[in-house]
Amino acid sequence: MALKKYYFHKILNGEFKGDDMFKLVSNFFALSILLITGLMVYELVKGSWLSIQRFGPWFIVGTVWDPVFTQTFSTLPLILGTLTTSLIALAIGVPISIGVGLLLSEYAPKRFAWLVSFLVELLAAIPSVIYGLWGIFILIPFLRHNAYPFIQSALGFLPLFSGPIYGGGVLTAGIVLAIMIIPIVSSVSRDVFTAVPRSQREAVISLGATKWETCKIVMSYARSGIIGAIILGLGRAIGETMAVTMVIGNKFKILPSSLFDAWYTMAAIIANEFTEATYDLYVSALIEVGLVLLMVSLIVNILARLLIWRMMKFVRGVVQE
Repeated sequence: MALKKYYFHKILNGEFKGDDMFKLVSNFFALSILLITGLMVYELVKGSWLSIQRFGPWFIVGTVWDPVFTQTFSTLPLILGTLTTSLIALAIGVPISIGVGLLLSEYAPKRFAWLVSFLVELLAAIPSVIYGLWGIFILIPFLRHNAYPFIQSALGFLPLFSGPIYGGGVLTAGIVLAIMIIPIVSSVSRDVFTAVPRSQREAVISLGATKWETCKIVMSYARSGIIGAIILGLGRAIGETMAVTMVIGNKFKILPSSLFDAWYTMAAIIANEFTEATYDLYVSALIEVGLVLLMVSLIVNILARLLIWRMMKFVRGVVQE
């Protein structure tokens, strides 16, 4: 209300200028994000209200998905599948992405860096269904006949790497997601490393540091930016649908027998079963899965933002001391 009076007073006095218009339009578009998010939540809650009334909190903690006989739905295995594949993607993709970012910002000549940057960012332009087709026809046969037998022979004593090998499964979905998040994490990491002041590098080199020691200082200085890049990659991995649906195997179970076994994610079950939903409760349950997916994404991003804020507060405190 005070802001409205402020701009109204400026208009009456003829003091409303171009900068004020730009500020007003910027504020409007910034607030529109909150409005769009609120409308999304409202529509999802409205569409899933029948399922919310029927199952309540059990929908999140239950382990049954039976649309045929009992018409009972729950999402705990789907939540676990989504988070597991996303964490596998981060474990594989983040070290590669940070390495690419360091290569482009610290080691590579400008011409070579431009070429690598173009090729890496080109991965972001490939549709997810193409990743899925590549996973089915190229990646799965290679993993089934070459990589997975070797991994099982070396680590088969661990439950995670035991059991039959199908090719598709949890680990395969994590690998595909890792490839898909590399363009995001690496490009943001490169920009963050490039933004580190040159004086920081020169000060460390003047003390006799090697190139690798200089890179460690650069990574430490850009820690909050790296975390932000990782969170962007995690958001992409959590919400990915088609590629995961095509390679994960799509089997609803509490826990898979190993990383080679099939599983399910929230986005995959919506893509697979929405066209098969033949009654209102079924449709409502699938919409509630979408609502849970949105809530999980928001919670993960909020926690990540709090982590970055806490880390920046700690760094500022150390610098001030």
